[in-house]
Amino acid sequence: MAMIAIESAVVERGGKRVLDGLSLTVAPGEIYALLGGNGAGKSTTLSALLGFLMPSAGTFSIDGIDPSGDGAGARRRLAYLPENVALYEHLSARENIDYFLALTGETHSAEAREAAFDAAGLQGDVRDKALGGFSKGMRQKVAIAMAVIRAVPVLLLDEPTSGLDPRATADFTALVEQLKTRGTAILMVTHDLLGAADCADRIGFLDHGRIVEEVAREAGYDVMALHRRYGEAVTA
Repeated sequence: MAMIAIESAVVERGGKRVLDGLSLTVAPGEIYALLGGNGAGKSTTLSALLGFLMPSAGTFSIDGIDPSGDGAGARRRLAYLPENVALYEHLSARENIDYFLALTGETHSAEAREAAFDAAGLQGDVRDKALGGFSKGMRQKVAIAMAVIRAVPVLLLDEPTSGLDPRATADFTALVEQLKTRGTAILMVTHDLLGAADCADRIGFLDHGRIVEEVAREAGYDVMALHRRYGEAVTA
């Protein structure tokens, strides 16, 4: 069963149809990259999957749960990493993890927390430092550690490599690959075609609220051809 399923979804905002018959699925252990320019419907797709927008037609599903009917239930089955990770700067990495886990009602041992930091690649000497001094890449590692410790089946990523230097981007790709091997279904929305080609099993190109083309890694990505067709649109 697909962990993320969108079928013929229509979503309107401000009287405008933003998603217009969108359909896609993401299986366990699969990374799907959704590319599109500004206004293509990427953020609307994430908002609907999180249960914050209601479709006027079609369906959204997270692990079999309809977020428009049970948003809290759907959100318990996923982790969401926004473009700018909202963590408390005056708290340490450990304190942030403990605080947000308390909000979810989940309890985990200190050993599980440290193992999650290890998996996310956050070194032990910075785990007790306030996040105010963290780079964007380090903040993302804290957020990834939270996804690791919660062991949720779905991860939603919003422009995850935006603002990262090449080393931090490579580190982030390696972290996502680790989650994929655990069976996590990962949907990332991005402008970054090269980054998507580095890690995604499938890439869907979103235009005016629907997929206009989908390509798969197993068939081979011709990145230059894709850039010629969509490069201007996805960077707009």
